[in-house]
Amino acid sequence: MAESTNPVIGFNKPETHSLERKVARYKEVLDNTRQYRELWNASFKNALVEALTRISKSAGIACSVEVRSEIQNLEAVVLSLGSQESGLGEPVGDNLFRPLIKQNGSLVYQQLFNGKILVLINYPYIEKYGQPLPPKTIAIYRPEELKDPYCLRHLETFLNEITHWEDQDDETPEVAHRIGFNVNLEDNNTNTPPA
Repeated sequence: MAESTNPVIGFNKPETHSLERKVARYKEVLDNTRQYRELWNASFKNALVEALTRISKSAGIACSVEVRSEIQNLEAVVLSLGSQESGLGEPVGDNLFRPLIKQNGSLVYQQLFNGKILVLINYPYIEKYGQPLPPKTIAIYRPEELKDPYCLRHLETFLNEITHWEDQDDETPEVAHRIGFNVNLEDNNTNTPPA
C-alpha cells in the first residue's frame, strides 16, 4: 500500500503535484501585483510623467501630462491635448449660440487592478455631436517593460489615430454593420434586405 503524505485526505504526493504547482503560480501572481504597485509608486509613475513631458516637448506637441489618482492603486498618467470650442454652436435663443466643446483626445497609462499598465487612446469628441468612439487599447505591460522607446511609439500611434479622426471624410471605408445595429432602413422601395 502506497504511503500517503496526508492520511486524512488520502492523496499521495504525485497526485497533488499539479495542484501544488497551481498554488505556487497563484502566489507568484499575487506577489507580482504587490511588486508592480510598489514600483509604480516608488519610481515608475514619475519617470513616465517625465518621459512623456520630455518627448512631447521635443516633438512640439501642445499637451499636458498629469497623474489622476481618484482610486489608490488604480492611478493613471494622462497625456491630454486639452479641450476647446469646436466651432459648432447650439442655438439657445434669439440669435444666441452656445459653443459645443471638443475634447481633443488623450493617451492614457492606466494602472490595472493587478499592477500592470494598460495603454489606451481616448479619441476626440464633440459634445452633443454623435457618440464618442470607444477607447483604443494599444497594449498591456508590466511596469519594467515600459521604456522611452515604447512611449515614443505610443505617441506616434496616438497622433496617427487623432489625425485620422480629425481628417475623416466620406472616402473612409465604413465599418461592416452588425445585425440589428446601424442598419440602413431608408430605402423601402426595393425588395432586397438592408445590408
